[in-house]
Amino acid sequence: MKISENWLRECVDLEGIDSARLVAALTMAGLEVDTTETRGDDTLIALDLTPNRGDCLGMHGIAREVAAIFDRETRFAEPPAVAAGHDRAFPVAVRNTNACPRYCGRVVTGVDNTRPSPAWLVERLAASGIRSVDAIVDLTNYVMLETGQPLHAFDLARLEGSIVVRDAEAGEKLTLLDGSEVEARGDTLLICDEVKALALAGIMGGEHSGVSATTTSVFLESAHFAPLAIAGKARSYGQSTDSSHRFERGVDPQMPRRALERVTALILEVVGGSAGPLQESCDEERLPRRDAVVLQPARVQRLLEIQDPPEELRALLERLGMSCDQSDETRWLVTPPSWRFDVEREEDLVEEVARIKGYNQVGCSWPAGAMAPLPAPEGRLELPALRRHLAARGYHEAITYSFVAPELQELLEPGAATVDLANPISADMSVMRRTLWAGLLETLKSQQGRSVTRTRLFETGLVFLPGDGELPEQPANLGMLICGERLPRHWAEDGARRSDFHDLKGDLASLFQLTGAPGAFRFTAAPHPALHPGQSARIDRAGQPVGWIGALHPRLLDRLELAGPVLLAEIRLGAVLQRELPRYRSISRQPVVKRDLAVLVEKDLPVQKLIDTIRQAGGDTLHDLTLFDVYQGEGIDKERKSIAFALTFQHPSHTLSEDEVTAVMDQVVAALAREQGAAIRS
Repeated sequence: MKISENWLRECVDLEGIDSARLVAALTMAGLEVDTTETRGDDTLIALDLTPNRGDCLGMHGIAREVAAIFDRETRFAEPPAVAAGHDRAFPVAVRNTNACPRYCGRVVTGVDNTRPSPAWLVERLAASGIRSVDAIVDLTNYVMLETGQPLHAFDLARLEGSIVVRDAEAGEKLTLLDGSEVEARGDTLLICDEVKALALAGIMGGEHSGVSATTTSVFLESAHFAPLAIAGKARSYGQSTDSSHRFERGVDPQMPRRALERVTALILEVVGGSAGPLQESCDEERLPRRDAVVLQPARVQRLLEIQDPPEELRALLERLGMSCDQSDETRWLVTPPSWRFDVEREEDLVEEVARIKGYNQVGCSWPAGAMAPLPAPEGRLELPALRRHLAARGYHEAITYSFVAPELQELLEPGAATVDLANPISADMSVMRRTLWAGLLETLKSQQGRSVTRTRLFETGLVFLPGDGELPEQPANLGMLICGERLPRHWAEDGARRSDFHDLKGDLASLFQLTGAPGAFRFTAAPHPALHPGQSARIDRAGQPVGWIGALHPRLLDRLELAGPVLLAEIRLGAVLQRELPRYRSISRQPVVKRDLAVLVEKDLPVQKLIDTIRQAGGDTLHDLTLFDVYQGEGIDKERKSIAFALTFQHPSHTLSEDEVTAVMDQVVAALAREQGAAIRS
């Protein structure tokens, strides 16, 4: 809102207070000054008001604030009632008193709207950013700027029967003053006569009932509309007006009569005419009430660390228009004035004291509470450690939106139920993600569009799965993606080989080492709709499925226009952060014995089954097991493959003999033949 400093000084005694001090005080009191501008001998001050200060959308409201800050007197008084020059009235019927609990009107006849607006009026409107239209419209705008109460003038000759305040009927149309035509919805309050709609209540009048140069009689409207009845309506019709801006934030319900008396007097002074009796329709029970708020003076002193006596606190609140009942010295009953919609509880009153007294007067002390460090359980891997580990392996952390395009979600998990957003920010962000792959793939696409050929990304975050209750299940996951060359370009390395399934699996395996239980994790070949049929696996921990790993399906590569291969993994974060405590085990001083074992097995047999069988048959003396060769080709049956392992044996207390090692090897070979159909490769 933009105000004139000269006009403000007319409304409140500011003798001895210069512009700089005035601006500083307004800012200190929470009425933040956006800009100041010099115009002739006047200074225009643009205020950036918060939505709770609708009472300051009029000059009188700002004057009350300034008077309270400087403990000065205001110079405006209750406007005197205009004596009726005739008894002509126009009937008014309010059918929705919840939305319009007070409606005031008056007929003014014999006006001459061809008279120009006075220069002072045009200048004041221009200073506030409002253009001059004609004398009557200018005066209604002026009184709105002065009191904060929007008003409207109808050409009486264009009204038929009576004024009716009612909800819109389905399909009812109205042409507004700006020439736009709207079709009112049933939740919109209208001002009508007995034949047609005249105005969108609290927003804008209609074109066919507005005043013009030929108008000789007007019906003046001054009403109180409930904020909830107006909030959002103007924007829904593509409008934004000074009236709706004020009614949405709340206007003093006691102001309509006073504003109507004020504008009537000005109209008679500027364009002449004769005023009829003031008409009022009021439902007192539905008018906003300002209930008394309990205030403890001792609490104000404690919270703000001030020593002001109770008398000074009471005087400060009364300067703001509040009344204080001090019948109980420890608990006052403070009743806010009718224009303060934002004072509802004790904390609001404490804020008012701090605001008017000055925030620089509020004390400051450090909290006295003792703080102890939070325990760091050894059985849990901290998330920062996981992030550092992946970063050390060349990954970059991505942070993507939790809501994704439904089409992308359907590609990754066809037919899966999703959590849909009731009010999405855009059509391609209308569902909550079920997988972190959606955001990682979008990031990869963006990077490839910028000629990035090597990408390694990870993300930690929540996914959202429809549940049985009102809220979705929200497990935390870790997502990983790699694409492009296996290693960065380097003179000593061959960077031509592209990343594959085993590179990503190796990174995951290194992560599992941090849990202290890498053997608890298993990779089991299984299909996933988003992954390549021959390059996908389910990740289990202790027999429970916790994630997936694999190459992106070629069909999705084409649909997403990505250069592949793209390797993906996703795992429940809890499965990775759960760590087993280390247990002490002495290091054997005995020598190790190594043996190599090559076996022929069915080509589709998972190597993990061979490893499990060897470990079980090898017993406690099997110290280490390493896969070092996989071969299919010349000399091998096409339906079989050769798998070679290096086995390391060691006993904790004595040197193993050749017979002991041979006996264990015989057990391993027999178990492989019996359980996996393996044969020794000759």
